[in-house]
Amino acid sequence: MNANAAQDPNGRGFPIAEARLIARRFSKPKPVIYWTDFLVSISIAWSFFFLAVAAPAFSALQISAVVISALAHYRAVIFIHELAHLKRGTFTIFRAVWNVLSGIPLMVPSFSYTGVHIDHHRPGIYGFKEDGEYIPFATGRPWRIAGYLLQIFALPLLMAARFIILTPLSYLYPPLRQLLWRRLSSLVIDLNYKRPPPAKQDDESWRLQEFGAFMLGAGVIILVATNILPIAVIGVWYAVALTIFLLNSLRTLAAHAYRNPGDQLMTRSDEFLDSVNVPGIAFVTALWAPAGLRFHATHHLFPSMPYHELKKAHEALIDELPDNTAYLSASRKSLLDALSRLWREARAAELSRKGAVQRGADFGPPHKTHG
Repeated sequence: MNANAAQDPNGRGFPIAEARLIARRFSKPKPVIYWTDFLVSISIAWSFFFLAVAAPAFSALQISAVVISALAHYRAVIFIHELAHLKRGTFTIFRAVWNVLSGIPLMVPSFSYTGVHIDHHRPGIYGFKEDGEYIPFATGRPWRIAGYLLQIFALPLLMAARFIILTPLSYLYPPLRQLLWRRLSSLVIDLNYKRPPPAKQDDESWRLQEFGAFMLGAGVIILVATNILPIAVIGVWYAVALTIFLLNSLRTLAAHAYRNPGDQLMTRSDEFLDSVNVPGIAFVTALWAPAGLRFHATHHLFPSMPYHELKKAHEALIDELPDNTAYLSASRKSLLDALSRLWREARAAELSRKGAVQRGADFGPPHKTHG
């Protein structure tokens, strides 16, 4: 497919060249926005976290504090997406502070996403089995969608065990370190994903981040075991992490159409048309798709565009494209709209497969008869 003439579902051409010209003026990250947004979010997150720890168990105050802490932590931790795209060697202090205040305490240090996510945007990898962030939900069975959501209950514990238990064991047994890197060092949705060996695109400080997560996790457990910290710290941490994984899993399901069965090469324009924007009501949508991720399709058009420019670029593309029909075809009205479309497509694909099997049975080879 020609990169300048990718087709939307209704057959209209996508004006990629014109879109690139419009987007040129929305390309520079502004450190003051990153710092302000992150520091405000993480301050709220930890303030309400400790309020939840101190509040009576399962009280309205504790539940409310957990929800607010989770939403603020979610916004703060989602900056891992920005770190994956920021130019190598830039924002070094911001990256370190983010890891100390957000990534490591939540057991998702930046190395777990940096190189992996860049592959998600590479031509020839997006939508293929090498893409750990893509599962063809729309062409698969609907139960895969439900199964993907159910796994969130185990994910916080799995991430904690990876750093607190398996990391020190891997220091004693080197082959385990290779296994950890390949199978348990990537924030992906495909559990069959195998990470390539460490390369230039990965965080140089990944070993330090890994050790930091081990030390923090082990330290908290020791402090709880010796009654220096209340056990509520672990319970609130799990509740906050679980809420974050739930919100992010719903957002991930709404981020793409997931129509590529895994064998079709896709251009940047095709990626866009297989991705989803949910502009929605800014205050509401930003709770489950923070830091610009409600404009996920636009992000796939321009992966290096900073999050704070995506809304402006989205509005400019709508206003300035000669024909914005194809661009608007990637938008959904709400999270529910995006999820219901994905479910309907998966259900239709399932019924189509069952129909094909039934037709094959009805029109199979004729039985031999004896005269």
